[in-house]
Amino acid sequence: MSSHLGFNQYGKAESRVVRIVRDTAVHEIHDLNVSTALRGDFADAHTRGDQAAVLPTDSQKNTAFAYAKIHGVASPEDYALALGRRLLEACPAARQAQVEVEQYAWDRLGDHSFVRRGGAVRTAVVTVDRDGAQVLSGVQELVLMNSTDSEFKGFLRDEFTTLPEADDRILATSLVARWQHTSTDVDWNASYDSALTTLLRTFADTYSRALQETLHAMGCALLDAQPSLAEVRFSAPNKHHFLVDFSGFRVDGLTNDGEVFVAADRPYGLIEAQVVRDGAPPEGDAWLAVPGFC
Repeated sequence: MSSHLGFNQYGKAESRVVRIVRDTAVHEIHDLNVSTALRGDFADAHTRGDQAAVLPTDSQKNTAFAYAKIHGVASPEDYALALGRRLLEACPAARQAQVEVEQYAWDRLGDHSFVRRGGAVRTAVVTVDRDGAQVLSGVQELVLMNSTDSEFKGFLRDEFTTLPEADDRILATSLVARWQHTSTDVDWNASYDSALTTLLRTFADTYSRALQETLHAMGCALLDAQPSLAEVRFSAPNKHHFLVDFSGFRVDGLTNDGEVFVAADRPYGLIEAQVVRDGAPPEGDAWLAVPGFC
């Protein structure tokens, strides 16, 4: 049987890097989950067990911690770019270094006291090669709900379809969104804040005939708001809310007029979509190994 080695990469996943900035009496906290991966000429490691070209994953982990101090964490994107370029410099056999960062938010209680904020997680995926870099900014675990102004009807039916049509329903999702920049000369924090504001406002203001329509509207709004973005991708699981049936309760006059629901966590619909700016360059390797995007 003839065979050959296909795509491969290796790295260190989920290093929990916490950087405290204590240059003044008012401290800052940057709480990161960092994953790194190297891609390149590592065939000998797979086919012959020769590790001469392999920068250990432990070294990648140590670099992630060291660069939180050496370079700092002005933003996840800026930190990931610096870390990726350093890893590429340290490993001549690598053609690409990918750095994925999740940043967890903390709210200030005092000069050096904080409380961890739940909810959305800011993300960045940076792919650095010998010629440049690609940057994906994003957000995940962004839980959204519209309690009305959503319908779902007119869908295809077959002999197994039992879903009733809905003129007024709850629309809820735990959104993952990632948007691709065409440049690395970006005010990353301002761009992220603006993107999040655009996504939230569009979700709230869009009458939805389907989650697909809402995602498309959100993607178009984001590309309109930031001309330097090439595309945006969404992964949106339905967080289903089903009206509780009160008809079997022996309580006179008890009705459920769209007021009491059961939240079902599975199974769930999963809607994924990409909105691309006309004329945008083809997607690059930055999308590889990003969960939820094929």
